[in-house]
Amino acid sequence: MTNKTKYEVQSKPPYLLGLLGLIPLVGFFVGIALFLYGVIKYKDRKLIIIGIACMLFTVIAYSSLFYYGFISQAGKKGWAEMSQMQLNSLIKNVEYYKIENGHYPDSLQQLEKKDEFVFIADPLKSVWDKNRNFNFKNLGDRYLLFSSGIDGIANTKDDIYPQVDTGNKNIGWIKTEEK
Repeated sequence: MTNKTKYEVQSKPPYLLGLLGLIPLVGFFVGIALFLYGVIKYKDRKLIIIGIACMLFTVIAYSSLFYYGFISQAGKKGWAEMSQMQLNSLIKNVEYYKIENGHYPDSLQQLEKKDEFVFIADPLKSVWDKNRNFNFKNLGDRYLLFSSGIDGIANTKDDIYPQVDTGNKNIGWIKTEEK
């Protein structure tokens, strides 16, 4: 057996680090490192493929989550349920605003100025929409408040309205504008 110095010993490529590729995001950066090691240090095709696979797994995992959460019907249904809950809460804030000020707010932004924990943004609307807030219109002693629903178009059959007792004359919310 020959005496090899420490620098002459060829190390084995770290294939097992590829298992970290199963952890989304972390695996992406591990994939970059394995890819670069495969190209620069080890010149090993198998390590390059493992690195690319790690990066692809992260991209596929996050793309799937994005699709399921924002584009699929199941994801949109979940956002619609959240819109319903926020509308029910927002009605209380609008009515409390009237108690404090003697009139309904002109816009939902006035509610936000009074209480930063009021959610006036409709979860169903895209972050790229110019106006992400729920639909609101002050009619004097009454007001309209609703979400445009999954299709994003106001005054269609999928609109979401607050769940309140419409027989209660103390509440100024109405479903449609009286003409």
